[in-house]
Amino acid sequence: WEPKSALKELRRANPLQQIPTLVQPDGAVLTESAAILIHLGLAHPKSGLLPKDAAERAQVIRALVFIAAAITDSLDGYLARRMGITTPLGEFLDPVADKLMVTTALVLLVGHDTRPLIVITAVVIIGREITVSALREWMAQLGSRSKVAVSGMGKWKTILQMTGLSMMMFREDLLGLPVYDLGVLLLVVAAVLTLWSMVAYVKAAWP
Repeated sequence: WEPKSALKELRRANPLQQIPTLVQPDGAVLTESAAILIHLGLAHPKSGLLPKDAAERAQVIRALVFIAAAITDSLDGYLARRMGITTPLGEFLDPVADKLMVTTALVLLVGHDTRPLIVITAVVIIGREITVSALREWMAQLGSRSKVAVSGMGKWKTILQMTGLSMMMFREDLLGLPVYDLGVLLLVVAAVLTLWSMVAYVKAAWP
């Protein structure tokens, strides 16, 4: 292909021009790396891209889907702010999506790992999210929602939560590293930041 013809073909198959791109025989297009990996692993079991055991394979797929969702959730907010196309609805839904993802993942993980550390960490994180959401709603009614806008600490908390949960959902050791245990450690650190940021929000809102 000539460079220009290749670009035209990419635009035809994938208007967003995302890379990597996988065009399937039926014409469907996959552009998300995790989606491509899952499709190839399921379509070609002997490739070794996914575990052969059904339970382990489902576990890896769940982790990849969560990781893809976490990355795209962060990326769309960044691009919206960078390109100046934020909307009030988007600003409202973005933190809601984060909370739904984190809460759902925590509930599922606690169902499999009932150790006190995991349960307490989950309760702290979910309890904080409910408290801060109620606080923001109250401040919005008072016309002072900007006092409890998302802070830098809150963003770091979300990053640690998403990373820790992704590692815990993946579970399998990688390159000799205890991925699940490292995920638990990150989640505990995130819980500490969660409480810290909640105190900061309460102080900011206090009359």
